[in-house]
Amino acid sequence: MPNQIIVAGAIIADCTLLVAQRDRPPELAGRWELPGGKVRAGETEPEALARELAEELGVEVAVGERLGGDIDLDSTATLRAYRVELIGGRPHPREHRALRWVTAAELHAVDWVPADRGWLAALADAL
Repeated sequence: MPNQIIVAGAIIADCTLLVAQRDRPPELAGRWELPGGKVRAGETEPEALARELAEELGVEVAVGERLGGDIDLDSTATLRAYRVELIGGRPHPREHRALRWVTAAELHAVDWVPADRGWLAALADAL
């Protein structure tokens, strides 16, 4: 089975990072993550991330450089993060419980989904 790529966006504005609180599945509900989703056949990773963020947050973004390394979720999926610049719209949760902006000092106090913890050092550097 081909490896599913899942892309996540580090939306940074005014030295803060946008994080999204998961609503599902039950074992991850209430924990925080970088928003994003699965790359579809025929899409580039930046195209997929822009589409997912439009669907999930109602925003238009410019996808920039990769952030941190790949995170293998299991043998079938790989998670990749990108720096993202907000260029239109105001983020609001469509598929998440809540959104919040956090500073570098608050990063380690966030109750992250386990996979996203792999990017904390890169996120701190980006902020």
